[in-house]
Amino acid sequence: MKTVTAVLLGAGSRGRYIYGPYAEKHPEELKIVAVAEPNVERRQRMAAIHDIAPEYVYTSWEQAFEKGRIADVMIISTLDRLHFEPAMKALELGYHILLEKPMSPLAEECIRIEQAALTHQRVLTVSHVLRYSPFWSGIKRCIEAGEVGTIATIQHSEYVGYRHMTHSYVRGNWRNSAETSPMVLAKSCHDLDIISWLMDKPCTHVSSFGSLLHYREEHAPEGSTARCTDGCQVEQSCPFSALKLYNQPPEHPWARYITHDLTQEGIMTALKEGPFGRCVYHCDNNVVDHQIVNMEFAGGANATFTLSSFTEKEVRRVRIMGTKGEIYGDMEEGTYTLNRFETGEQVEFHCGVAGDGHGGGDDRMVAEFLQNVRENENDTVSALTSATASLQSHLIAFAAEESRFLGGMTVKLSDMVQRVTV
Repeated sequence: MKTVTAVLLGAGSRGRYIYGPYAEKHPEELKIVAVAEPNVERRQRMAAIHDIAPEYVYTSWEQAFEKGRIADVMIISTLDRLHFEPAMKALELGYHILLEKPMSPLAEECIRIEQAALTHQRVLTVSHVLRYSPFWSGIKRCIEAGEVGTIATIQHSEYVGYRHMTHSYVRGNWRNSAETSPMVLAKSCHDLDIISWLMDKPCTHVSSFGSLLHYREEHAPEGSTARCTDGCQVEQSCPFSALKLYNQPPEHPWARYITHDLTQEGIMTALKEGPFGRCVYHCDNNVVDHQIVNMEFAGGANATFTLSSFTEKEVRRVRIMGTKGEIYGDMEEGTYTLNRFETGEQVEFHCGVAGDGHGGGDDRMVAEFLQNVRENENDTVSALTSATASLQSHLIAFAAEESRFLGGMTVKLSDMVQRVTV
């Protein structure tokens, strides 16, 4: 087996906890030979773990291109608005690419990335990892086997959870669409991709409603302060307190994303000096905290997607209704049920959800990407989540945002594509 060499752009949560560990667990498959990361702590940590030579440790993604092509693949896990330029440059140099979703916050750039991957005949996998999980791939097999007949309706919900919402989309990197992407693209293009994949037909029309309902300054309780560490009078009773969220020993599930120093002193320093100690009512966030998306597909089938941050747990649930049967399931439980109308039979499926993130999808996605690269070094492949396969879900997200700003007016996808590509 040929070991695939990689340049890693971005050593944030995905770089540190998904791609880096995969190379550690499977050194015969993947070796990270260069890293570009502006944060000195993350950069040095990645370089030390993977024994990267100093001349291949960069402070910016631009520096990673100065020596030309230096590896087989480029893993792009930078922030959303730093996807397009490095992806296009990498394709021109002949890199195969593993690209974090979304491909870009701009519809035109997503289309251009897809066209460039085809032109340069490179493997480009978008990290729509849910397709690779046992839960979703099992449901897909049931549909392909004809168990539900012709799909009429898909109802899908993503319950983000208030902890994830306040960490990532109020205080964190994806809080402001002007800096990254709208919520439906940054968080939920996974879900729109799953709906599109299961439906397996072109989406024709989209409408959407949603808003930033709660995490706004006018909802700040009396006695609150700019930071939870500033002597806030209501901090102890506030469910969104940063002191409660990040001080959860011994695992510190959320603090590990804001500092490598997981001592109480290290966490408090990060909260006092960084963005994650801010009051959720006094941030510069503007992305929605709830949204619904309605979709119509060729042939008359339809789908609804519900996004909400106002939940205790982070859960994805789905119901697929067809002419011969229905499937409903809970991804976090790893179970789904098939009801066959003709016989009245009910079949339950249980999937393993332990292991890597996204229901087991992360490691499977990386493994398939590496296999595609090894087997198709001089040609492109129809990867499960290629740019072509992933493009429709991005376009649905852009149409949903357009509709939301227009007060829920229906957007015809073909018209939107024509506007952005003129």
